[in-house]
Amino acid sequence: MASVHSHGARVREVVQSSPAPHSRVPAHITESWIRCISEYQLDPTIPHELYVVENQELLERQEQVALVMRAAKSEMTVLFQQIAKSNYAIMLTDTEGVLLNFFGDPGFTHAASKSGLMPGAVWSERFQGTNGMGTCLAEQRPMMIHQDDHFLFRNTGLTCAAAPIFDWRGEILAVLDASGETHGVPNHVLDLVNMTVQEIENKIFINEFSGRHLFTFHSRPEFVGTLSKGIIALDSDSCVLAASRNALAQLGVTSNEIVGQPLDAFFNVSFKPLLHDSQKHGPAPFIVFDARHGRRFFATALSGQADNKSPLQVFATQVAAPALSNMPASNRRLPLDDLQRSHDAQMEHNIQTAMRVFDRDVAILLCGETGTGKELFAKAIHLSSSRADQPYVAINCASIPEQLIESELFGYKSGAFTGANKEGQVGKIFQANGGTLFLDEIGDMPLALQTRLLRVLEEREIAPLGGKAPTKLNIRLISATHCDLPEKIANNQFREDLYYRIQGVTLTLPPLRERADRKALIQFVLEQESIDDTVTISDELMDILDHHRWPGNIRQLRNVLRVMVALRDGNVLTRECLPANFFAEPRADPATPGPVTSSRLNPLELAEREALIQELRISHWNLSKLARQLKVSRNTLYRKLERLDINVALREAC
Repeated sequence: MASVHSHGARVREVVQSSPAPHSRVPAHITESWIRCISEYQLDPTIPHELYVVENQELLERQEQVALVMRAAKSEMTVLFQQIAKSNYAIMLTDTEGVLLNFFGDPGFTHAASKSGLMPGAVWSERFQGTNGMGTCLAEQRPMMIHQDDHFLFRNTGLTCAAAPIFDWRGEILAVLDASGETHGVPNHVLDLVNMTVQEIENKIFINEFSGRHLFTFHSRPEFVGTLSKGIIALDSDSCVLAASRNALAQLGVTSNEIVGQPLDAFFNVSFKPLLHDSQKHGPAPFIVFDARHGRRFFATALSGQADNKSPLQVFATQVAAPALSNMPASNRRLPLDDLQRSHDAQMEHNIQTAMRVFDRDVAILLCGETGTGKELFAKAIHLSSSRADQPYVAINCASIPEQLIESELFGYKSGAFTGANKEGQVGKIFQANGGTLFLDEIGDMPLALQTRLLRVLEEREIAPLGGKAPTKLNIRLISATHCDLPEKIANNQFREDLYYRIQGVTLTLPPLRERADRKALIQFVLEQESIDDTVTISDELMDILDHHRWPGNIRQLRNVLRVMVALRDGNVLTRECLPANFFAEPRADPATPGPVTSSRLNPLELAEREALIQELRISHWNLSKLARQLKVSRNTLYRKLERLDINVALREAC
């Protein structure tokens, strides 16, 4: 193995000779080394201090990808067994390179801890240079980083095989990695990691569409029941809801081309007859043909199981569509009914009003502070309406980069602009055709886009960028904002005519501090956060929570209870379980460090705090914009603000 100095010299030689290819260094390694030096200012010879997130943040990150971790756990165990006694560790990281789960060979435990292979360690390129997990995230494709391919010398004793885990939309969810000491590398380790990722993606897909019809297929009959199968989820009308990566690859299509289309547009068979034959003759696959190219496939059909339980949990991150019965609507409990836990006059008015208009062509505008549950209310309206089985498309107008928002909303034809996808792209507004379009944070939409959106809403037709023939639209519109739109109109920041177009019915969601059903909500959130255990709240703690002002509303309540449940010593939560900063009062000026901040933060953290406040001022306290500039998620930015004791509650309102 090379010495630290020779390794550093080799890295610099390759980087300085770029873009000329190096005979012994792959192009993706060279590109990664360049990023490490030019973007992250790393030195291959200096062993930078290992960055490990705090335990509370690790727990929060694990919770955010809980569905992925559940799907991956058993598959990681199988992979570990396959390469056991090879001094290897199997790891799962989130999309920012934070190591969430770890299976280590006993013979590799000591070396792993020295190398920073431990839960909570950050393995992005920014902190660890070129490595399997971090470079896989940067490249978003499977790869092997072997020995001297690592940027930092301290990692050159490792070989890493990593592959990204995607959802059916093509969004990266996590990275699976197998890392070990160089002398013990199985030649087929990357193939094993890729196979494991396929199995995890299939599990995630099936879990997401449990209760829906599933169509599975492959070109070879013996592979229909394996990880290589393609899976298509269908609605009750046999139209495609989603297709797995393997399904898209076998058919040679994109998600935009298949979603919303009937199954018989791609196969010479309808789902219901195939389901009938599958139920009658058993699970053996049937021969079907590609309706476009005539290729032969083997397929099976699986019926979704109706779920008669309440379809909407008030604070669930994912909401399943309800199983509608023949029961009269007046006797059937709708998702909207689940939005209050006991009587609250304002919420009851909102729910009753929504029930009267959700099946009429009346636009709904949801107003309220951040964290009051506007997005959840919108989804409940959709699921309670006759359009529950049709598309529900949510668009956060503040989170889409301004230069991309027009193409994201309206789509584009092939060749519409330089860099456009050669197949074009279906816009999100068109994806909602037949269903519900939810425009969240509409107050943050650029003025130029407001003009085009108004025209679409007035004419109820849409044409993609570069396209000529418009398509008729049939959508229900729900919008939401935490801004004072009349004030924005007065300041020429929002179009008055658009305001009256989206304001058919205005419903204001009350802040948590004003809700009469607050205690019932607290109890309900606790049940959701402690689903595997019976956890109760002492009378003293319930009284404290009930009288708290909750500037972050229901979102803040949920996070506080989640932390207390995770860190509890017993099954009764008491005052002592509250987070240390729970009673800290918001300051009028978040940019002014108070005595609590000065005593709690060290000099380095204070410097980081001042730098972040400066960036907030430059971005006018627009957290979505700042998160994009910093290339982090909003959740990560919120956690950093909380850690550095920066209060944005008074600045986040428009």
